[in-house]
Amino acid sequence: MSPALPAARWWLATLLFGIAVLVAGSALGFPETSHSAHPGYGAPVFAFEFVRGQQDLLAVFGPDSDPMQVARLAAMRTGNERDYLYMLLYAGFLASGLVAFARELRSRPLLAAAGLPVLAALADAYENWLLFDIQTAFTAGDYSPAMASLPWPVAVKFLLLALANVAIGLALAQVGRWGLLFGSLAIVATVPTVMGLVAPESFGWTLVAAIGGGWAVLLISAAIACWRALVRKRPFVDFGAPVPRPRVAAAAPAARKLFGRRRR
Repeated sequence: MSPALPAARWWLATLLFGIAVLVAGSALGFPETSHSAHPGYGAPVFAFEFVRGQQDLLAVFGPDSDPMQVARLAAMRTGNERDYLYMLLYAGFLASGLVAFARELRSRPLLAAAGLPVLAALADAYENWLLFDIQTAFTAGDYSPAMASLPWPVAVKFLLLALANVAIGLALAQVGRWGLLFGSLAIVATVPTVMGLVAPESFGWTLVAAIGGGWAVLLISAAIACWRALVRKRPFVDFGAPVPRPRVAAAAPAARKLFGRRRR
């Protein structure tokens, strides 16, 4: 790797992980509609993540008399099973991007921040384990004690992902004026995370934008960084800065020839 491109491989890994996140995210297979969950939750999977009792589960999946209940249960299980691969991909995407920024900016705090998405994925995995238990009990007509523990991994997951986006925004803000603009947008986009956690029945739908804003900014940054590394042979950190040109020494003025004696 060229010393002038300290993060080229990490940017390439970020780009590939980001594309994989888009593909895997579009094929999770979660149910598109719920029985009667509040529309403020957004997707039914968010309503399921914030269930607090049997009435909430009935609102998501519907009663036994609902002919769509079995289809919703099957789709939710399929989505949560595929979600484990999605966790690995988004953790790799965000961690690679933060490592790339850390190498470009020579920042140890950013390198430490690369652990945030890994911890978020672990919390997400624990959350899924609880959801499987809750869904199995609901299918059998029982109550799952796991419902009491569910709010903690859900909150930890979203807060860690929001902090990772803040780290991405702070890093990008150090890369020129455009970086400052889009980095600020990535940070501001995380604000609804708290609203979505406090009142998910009204603001749960904002969690997608709150988390996805930073991801979109990082994916675009990775694409630009890879293009600069492969085509321009320049690091991403000086994006927007003029390419320095070698200075050409000015030619010394030619000596003027004088003929004869100088008249006074």
